[in-house]
Amino acid sequence: MWKGVRSLATKLIDATNDEEPLPEVEGLDYKLGKIQYAIGYDFRTLTLTVTIFRACQLPAKDFTGTSDPYVKVLLLPDKKHKLLTKVRKRNLNPHWNERFVFEDWPHHKLLEKTLYFQVIDYDRFSRDDPIGEITIPLNEVDLTQKKSTWRFLEPCKESRGKLGELLLSLCYQPAVGRLIIEVKKAKDLKAKDITGTSDPYVKMWLMHGNTRVEKRKTTIKRRTLNPIFEETFIFDISWEKIRESQIHVIVMDFDKLGRNELIANKKLQRKNGGGGGGGGGGGGGGGGGGGRQ
Repeated sequence: MWKGVRSLATKLIDATNDEEPLPEVEGLDYKLGKIQYAIGYDFRTLTLTVTIFRACQLPAKDFTGTSDPYVKVLLLPDKKHKLLTKVRKRNLNPHWNERFVFEDWPHHKLLEKTLYFQVIDYDRFSRDDPIGEITIPLNEVDLTQKKSTWRFLEPCKESRGKLGELLLSLCYQPAVGRLIIEVKKAKDLKAKDITGTSDPYVKMWLMHGNTRVEKRKTTIKRRTLNPIFEETFIFDISWEKIRESQIHVIVMDFDKLGRNELIANKKLQRKNGGGGGGGGGGGGGGGGGGGRQ
């Protein structure tokens, strides 16, 4: 059934006018931005055409105050064959203007399908970060009229983990007995406040066996489930003690009036064998891996 995807290729089309006013937008505004698209069907050639024009007012996902968005397109319930637009670097109002063509799809078969768009922030060093999504049941679309539509993006229903993810960078320098840990960012943290958010910070203990030796702590990031820390910490650990040492990483929610609450924790320790080099790791809901979804 997927022979009509043209090898998952996309075709560039003419750009839309930047200065035209935004028309009426469908859906509820979740403050995740909006996306413009068009859907058309040729009854003669049995071809479904999906055009992703642009998005605007996307939230910033990077510490630079911007995002690197792209769009994933699925024809549900099939999740194996995904189509991707190009990544637009450092852009909260990206233009894609890309067309996807699905050939040899009888009309009655398409009425059983649902189009799915997910806007995603590309991350070179971690897992890509979903921004928002929309679903379009094709039995609710007039396929005889290919018109441009704006829709508000909705929160993504599939989360990557119940507790979230924490991205760390670790490097051990055996010549000087120094462990360098960079706390980069966290995402999709569990909300602990009644406002639906948290005030997260990261606390780290250097432990020798079961004994706490040194503590380090990041700054508190207010009212966010996707905090950017970019803070570096140094622990002095001799090569003789590195084998019995571990770092206990704890993500906490700061509470001004009550007790601080635990969000997640993870113990990091050196694996048996290997040298003294450094690598990246994750805590909380799991570490990150690079690449587009």
